[in-house]
Amino acid sequence: MTKPSTFPMPEQKRPVPSDLDIAQAAVLEPIVSVAERIGLSADDLEPYGRYKAKVHLDVREKLAHRPLGRYIDVTAITPTPLGEGKTTTTIGLSQGLGRLGRNVFTCIRQPSMGPTFGIKGGAAGGGYSQVIPMEDFNLHLTGDLHAVTAAHNLMSAAIDNHLHHGNSLKIDIFSITWPRVVDLNDRALRKVNVGLGGKLNGYPRETSFDISVASEVMAILALATDLRDLRTRLGRIVIGTTTDGRAVTAEDLKVAGAMTVLLKDALMPTLLQTLEHTPALVHAGPFANIAHGNSSVVADQIALRVGDYVVTESGFASDMGMEKFMDIKCRASGLEPDCVVLVATIRALKMHGGLGKVVAGKPLPKELTEENLAALEKGAANMAAHIRIAKQFGVPVVVAVNQFSTDTDAEVRLLEKIAVDSGAEGAAMSDHWARGGAGAEELARKVESACEKGKKFRFLYDASSPIKEKIEAIAMKVYGADGVDYLPAAEEKVKVYTQLGYDKMPICMAKTHLSISHDPKMKNVPKGFRVPIRDIRAAVGAGFLVPICGEMQTMPGLSSSPAFERVDFDFETKKVVGLF
Repeated sequence: MTKPSTFPMPEQKRPVPSDLDIAQAAVLEPIVSVAERIGLSADDLEPYGRYKAKVHLDVREKLAHRPLGRYIDVTAITPTPLGEGKTTTTIGLSQGLGRLGRNVFTCIRQPSMGPTFGIKGGAAGGGYSQVIPMEDFNLHLTGDLHAVTAAHNLMSAAIDNHLHHGNSLKIDIFSITWPRVVDLNDRALRKVNVGLGGKLNGYPRETSFDISVASEVMAILALATDLRDLRTRLGRIVIGTTTDGRAVTAEDLKVAGAMTVLLKDALMPTLLQTLEHTPALVHAGPFANIAHGNSSVVADQIALRVGDYVVTESGFASDMGMEKFMDIKCRASGLEPDCVVLVATIRALKMHGGLGKVVAGKPLPKELTEENLAALEKGAANMAAHIRIAKQFGVPVVVAVNQFSTDTDAEVRLLEKIAVDSGAEGAAMSDHWARGGAGAEELARKVESACEKGKKFRFLYDASSPIKEKIEAIAMKVYGADGVDYLPAAEEKVKVYTQLGYDKMPICMAKTHLSISHDPKMKNVPKGFRVPIRDIRAAVGAGFLVPICGEMQTMPGLSSSPAFERVDFDFETKKVVGLF
């Protein structure tokens, strides 16, 4: 049983200070003390300073006699530029369960420094629902992202070195799909030429850079269950084909072992704490557009042996990260969720109902701050669609309404009615941003109640089904499409991957997050459309196929006023300034 912390809760001020000011004012509990309260010893940890530590994977065997805790996945309605506060809600719910005396764990992804220094900013939560130390969380943490970058780029170097020394594998250079990566936004690297400058500098060819979190190595890190599984998955990564059509793997290039060595410490999740000293495991950070968008399997496996409740989150909305959480992550881990929490805001639903145009850096449109039941009811169709999607997996759903001061009583009552009428177990207003765990106690109670109702968990499709059958199950059952159209490149890949034996893997759809459909212009709940599949990629190491529904950007650019312009170090206070 977890012992309560004796360290003070944060003093809640009004108006609510900046996220960074709140985080820096917090009294942190030494991480060894946090670990001891949850039943872990110093020998179970690899400390990185006083307030963060890696957790050894053999903790799972040590705690194998303990029953699994309740498993809660936090997802959301279709995102709007406003942001619905999914990570903040994930942490607030954990703190709310902690306030009720429950033994609770938070499991979330590590943010990329690309968004941190770009537009989005950090991903440690916000207000009085954050993971701390916030600066470490958003910057380097324990170096996992750099390990992924190094392992990925070692493979890139191995490919070009092989070409330079005669290409004995007879790799078709036009088939190579393995780019290089860097954990920053840099549009100038989207297309590059390498090997220029003469014979001594390698084989000239065009390639590209992705952001590190888009790497298949990152997806593998999040799905691997132990070091041997990691080694096996890395070895079967396919980087292209030979001139006679055979797959070329990391094993063929003799680089998988070295990649494993680079990642052996990164496979351990990092233990941190929330502002209210409940434990959090931070691990991995795969994209939800082109990968599965969830934190690691090993973090959840550890947390579920320690906590009575484990709250994790999946990227973007239920049609994106949550579907992949169910059909990819749970298939890999063997774990089954007990409840889905769907995050919504009244102002975002009014946007889905046709109100307001939000522009970054400009004040919120007045119409989004005024009561409008008609727009809310229209936009709530998006929430209802996401409830329907989640319930297809046989798991109870609770709607978490991230609260704002402009929400009216009439709007709250209407949203709660629509949520229940659409199949949710209930809806709870949650003020965790301003009040921490105390603001999420009602949500915590409803989640507890939903977990007690039991589930009849099921996957959306059988992984052994034909490729097209799995794609069509997602497109029609989740997106609500009338059907699927395959462009010639996709048709050819279906044939090739079936011949190569890759057809028994789950599907990881690559599409926009701005619509339930494949088209970002189709808002609210699109009808009467077909999903075009222009190509299919094989992430054989990660263990899934990636149908491409549109142009996917795997290397973001920077805005005219990127977040890094406001980040600096204050030499008087000896603190970081300017982080979100």
